[in-house]
Amino acid sequence: MRLLVRSVLVVVFLTTVLGGCDPGTGRSVGQKVDDASITAAVKAKLAAEQGTTTLTGINVDTSGGTVSLSGTVESEAMKQRAATLAQQVEGVARVVNNLQVRASG
Repeated sequence: MRLLVRSVLVVVFLTTVLGGCDPGTGRSVGQKVDDASITAAVKAKLAAEQGTTTLTGINVDTSGGTVSLSGTVESEAMKQRAATLAQQVEGVARVVNNLQVRASG
């Protein structure tokens, strides 16, 4: 009987500990939700920026609090502004700015 109880406790413990992790990424469901929330907040902040239409075309990806920006913008100033806006979002630990400035001409 003790062996059965001990086995059940071990199974419950392991299910609790391992159940919250995604085996593909090793990240918990909570981390994925946080990253999705950060991505949404960054996109909203970029979309709300006054006087710029190209910031809405920026691709935003978040993993572990690190926000990656990619795509093309009109100027170096827009590239820097996008990174600044992303950094202002709560939960952002780091911004990787892979934005390219569109060649004029």
